Amino acid sequence: MTQARQGIFFATGAYLLWGFFPIYWKALGQVPAGEVLAHRILWSCLFLAGFLLTRTRRAHVLAALRNRRARLGIAAAALLISVNWLTYIWAVNSGHVLESSLGYFINPLFSVLLGVLVLRERLRPLQWIPLALAALGVLLLTLAQGRLPWIALTLAVSFSLYGLVKKTTALGSLTGQALETALLFLPALGWILLQTPSAPPRPAPIWILLVCAGPVTAVPLLLFAAGARRIPLWQTGLLQYLAPSLQFMLGVWLYHEELGPGRLPGFLLVWSGLALFAAESLWRARLRAPLPADS
Repeated sequence: MTQARQGIFFATGAYLLWGFFPIYWKALGQVPAGEVLAHRILWSCLFLAGFLLTRTRRAHVLAALRNRRARLGIAAAALLISVNWLTYIWAVNSGHVLESSLGYFINPLFSVLLGVLVLRERLRPLQWIPLALAALGVLLLTLAQGRLPWIALTLAVSFSLYGLVKKTTALGSLTGQALETALLFLPALGWILLQTPSAPPRPAPIWILLVCAGPVTAVPLLLFAAGARRIPLWQTGLLQYLAPSLQFMLGVWLYHEELGPGRLPGFLLVWSGLALFAAESLWRARLRAPLPADS
């Protein structure tokens, strides 16, 4: 198997697993979202720490800890990913899978907007149209629902800011997440110990799911890291829409959440913007690709 095919295989595996996340968190619906988050942090930290030690990446960890900017970045990233995870777990178990999928649909466009506002990046003319369509879609959803789609916006903003922090601190995805969960390890452990005495007895399968929340969180990250190293960025960008598409289908077909005629136009505008954004990115990537040598 070639490097490119391996990359597509690994990245697709990561996005497929992320796409089916609602099923896993729904199985933990009887556990409060805060407690699920604490277990996710705790077991993710232990799993990633073991992986990094076996991969002899201790030098990367020590280098990050010695750098003040990296330490601040780790703290900010830990806060943002906690907000993102907690919002997502609560949304899934409160019957808002559709709105949470919307958050990850518009996340790439929020990342582009942050690049303009914070990093002073310049957008190409065609890139403004997807942003306008997404903004109009969110407006229509707000009017249809009678409220701002705060779940989607919280997920999109928190994950876009998380990506910005990771970009500006130049921490690898694995090393960064290991350090972020390590920073949150003691608060998560304390929360679990505080909640355990008053929590109702839980069957063994629930405890197994809570413990496995660590590997379930880390494995897609490992697959993504392996895939991203092997394929161009534009391919990763296109594959990222696989996860929210699967989440959307689960929300409609498996959990029977109501899409309704009022919400559909908003989703259609967001999807149209994403399609245009993806097509423009693909076109630009093809233009930049080197021409094949004459045989």
